[in-house]
Amino acid sequence: MKISDFTLTKDSDHIRASTRVQFEDGPNPEKQVFIKTSEEYADGFFANPHAFLVGCLLPAIHLGEKRIFIDEDICPFLKEGLETAMHILKDWTGGQYRPLKIEARTSSEAKLLDKPRTGMFMSGGMDSLAALRLNRLNYPKTHPGYVKDSFFLHGFDIGGVIERGMKYHVFERAQKAILNITDDAKVKLIPVYTNIRHLCDKRELWLDSFFGAVLAAIAHSFSKRLNMVFIGSSYDIPNLHPCGSHPLLDPEYSSYNMRIRHRDYELSRLAKIKIVSQWDAAFQNFRVCLANTPDRLNCGKCEKCVRTMTELTALGLLHKTDAFVEDEITPEHISQFDITIRKRPPFYKPMVPLLKEQGRDDLADAIEKQIGKD
Repeated sequence: MKISDFTLTKDSDHIRASTRVQFEDGPNPEKQVFIKTSEEYADGFFANPHAFLVGCLLPAIHLGEKRIFIDEDICPFLKEGLETAMHILKDWTGGQYRPLKIEARTSSEAKLLDKPRTGMFMSGGMDSLAALRLNRLNYPKTHPGYVKDSFFLHGFDIGGVIERGMKYHVFERAQKAILNITDDAKVKLIPVYTNIRHLCDKRELWLDSFFGAVLAAIAHSFSKRLNMVFIGSSYDIPNLHPCGSHPLLDPEYSSYNMRIRHRDYELSRLAKIKIVSQWDAAFQNFRVCLANTPDRLNCGKCEKCVRTMTELTALGLLHKTDAFVEDEITPEHISQFDITIRKRPPFYKPMVPLLKEQGRDDLADAIEKQIGKD
């Protein structure tokens, strides 16, 4: 794979960083890969080669490329990290993902920001909301780790899968809801658009290996604005497993002047929901749904919605939020999904005793019927 022709273009509303990606070891067509944001954030945004190197690495490995050639200077700290990440992925895949050669010059310096600044990724889901809430509770405003910027991404779950369409209207509606949260927390919500996932949007690649690297790629694009970016954890410590965002992987996508931190993985999913429930702006506007329906923030029907509604029922909280139209969950909601796949049991098992305490043995039984009572 060759990555070349880094360009930065502006129009009246947006600034776009792009690069040319050429595959060398397969029939895949040449592509223009981009990261784009609102023009008002142009001062801290640029066509950083680090961003595209990190973003293209996993598709290159998955598609069998033997090298990545980039005619730019790369931070040796990042290059070392990518070597480590590739060996982690090789182990996770039983040797299927073989480390490729990164052919790039190493830079001899790293320009640090005069004023350190921290950002985070904001999906509107429980992981990111808990991370922001804890940041507000634990960091003084004067601390450089106090989050000032958050990124909401198009091309991730919304607009990421080509055949599902771009769904800009869904993105805009979700952004309005999340603004209620970020405005309350006094943090900027920065919209970012990218087609990096379209290099190879295979679901298994995305979930098991890729999505954390795309988050890191976005962070590097803003390294003139930020020096640290937080990624909220997907799983807690007892349930860690190979995943696209992981405490072993995410930090290895850091350069010397852009630190990526995977955080809050000491907290269970239920603990995060409890934290978010105590912040009304977030609890009334959260977005957990991946269905991206045209008329609702959370569809109330997909597995992610049903799981979250069941968690809220277990905690006695479902009737207290307006984020779902529904305020009741039934065993039929749970039984329509296979909750034994893709590491879902760690989310469902802790609900069982809590549901029984709430007098919802019917829901507890529906969970136990699928995952067993051990």
